[in-house]
Amino acid sequence: MSILKRIQMILVICLISVGIDQSTKWYASEYLPRFEMSSYWGDMLRIGYAENTGAFLGLGSNMSDSAKFWIFVCAVGLVLSALLIYILKTKTQTIYGLTSLTFIFSGGISNFYDRALNNGAVIDFLNVGIGSLRTGIFNVADMAIMLGVFLLLFAKDKKADIKDN
Repeated sequence: MSILKRIQMILVICLISVGIDQSTKWYASEYLPRFEMSSYWGDMLRIGYAENTGAFLGLGSNMSDSAKFWIFVCAVGLVLSALLIYILKTKTQTIYGLTSLTFIFSGGISNFYDRALNNGAVIDFLNVGIGSLRTGIFNVADMAIMLGVFLLLFAKDKKADIKDN
């Protein structure tokens, strides 16, 4: 796959993923009640505004502001930069694998952007489950990351190799 086609693929996935994520976060911040959840579909879905100052499921939210900056801004920024370079440069990944990695990148960059604009916090607003068996509170960027991880688990089964044109 040529570099131009890779860039086009990255841009399309990122524009759609980041656009949907940032739009839903804007909606959540403007219209959802702060820090209280509304229940739908027999309590299978809960929706409400929350801020996550930590990582996945709030891990690290009790760390100092300095530690959060170095881990959630500097380290995550370096990892996202390395992932983008890998997506652009690799010749060993299948198109399926590159698409998976791009979903991970798009979710990561949208949460990174959110953290930069929201004083180190990421806006979350969704929770699913049955009874006491529930997910953590998450957002659309988290769904893109999980979709990318799920697809990546199966990427080795696809045989569509990438060839430079």
